[in-house]
Amino acid sequence: MKILRIAILVLCLPITAVFAQTPENDSARLQARTEALFEQGRDLLDIKLSVDQMVDPTTNAQTVTSMIDRMADDVKTMAGGNAKSAETLTALKRYLYEAGAWNDNRPFQYDLDHPLGEKPANRLLQRYLTTRRGNCITMPMLMLSVGQRLGLKVTLAEAPLHVFIKYTDDDGAVWNLEATSGGGFTRDVWYRQKLPMSDKAVANGVYLRSLSHGESAALIASFLVERQIDAGAFENAISVSDVLLRHYPTFAYGLVKKGSAFSGLLRRELAGKYTRMEDIPADLKAKADQWYGQNMQAFARAEAMGWRPQDGQTE
Repeated sequence: MKILRIAILVLCLPITAVFAQTPENDSARLQARTEALFEQGRDLLDIKLSVDQMVDPTTNAQTVTSMIDRMADDVKTMAGGNAKSAETLTALKRYLYEAGAWNDNRPFQYDLDHPLGEKPANRLLQRYLTTRRGNCITMPMLMLSVGQRLGLKVTLAEAPLHVFIKYTDDDGAVWNLEATSGGGFTRDVWYRQKLPMSDKAVANGVYLRSLSHGESAALIASFLVERQIDAGAFENAISVSDVLLRHYPTFAYGLVKKGSAFSGLLRRELAGKYTRMEDIPADLKAKADQWYGQNMQAFARAEAMGWRPQDGQTE
């Protein structure tokens, strides 16, 4: 009996519901829209808002962008003229995480009311700006977006099911910033204690390194894969995964989600429909064998880089 590899992990925190019913049944069309996220000249905020619009068409990208631009202007004023990088970062942290007139005494905080992130809407940047309650996707994205507009050298980075920020100071030193905890400086060893990961995964750059622009775009767009799997649109999930993996071949999370999409196809087409192997039509059996092989191959590639089942919930 074949054993399927199934990953139910979701970046940051579990997400189980489909937020918007959108007409994305055409895998080729969705794949093209996903590929467009990697066009040259698009910044990460633009990419995030495009992804959010694909999940929730009511997302107003222009409004969100204007809000973030104004926030950056306010932080510049707070930091003062000719502020050094460290001074600008301090002002940014204060603006976001300390209550004051600059944020109407409504600082941005971790969403303790929904610690499991079970609501898809909570993954949307526009909602975070409205509620001021975020998670390890929206919080680093806001800090990154404002920081980049301030000229700070900030990028995204990954730990198991978690996203944080890498910041390079004026002397070239690189620091971790934990956006879910006031943007505080956090050592690699802390992440390794709280979110255990293999030495192999760290050595291979699966975790704890600064991501390139393209890799960050793939990380942001993985929300689309989750959404399609939740909707049972496994072909779409695979199409999106293929795009992400072309731009980020060592994206372990993307690999295991692709593997899970193939297992979803097998369950959908076979489970409860046939009592004997010989009852399965030959053409379907050929497809099922291919899907099974792709399922195992995706997990094998991720594990070869150091990803482990205990890096997230699996069954």
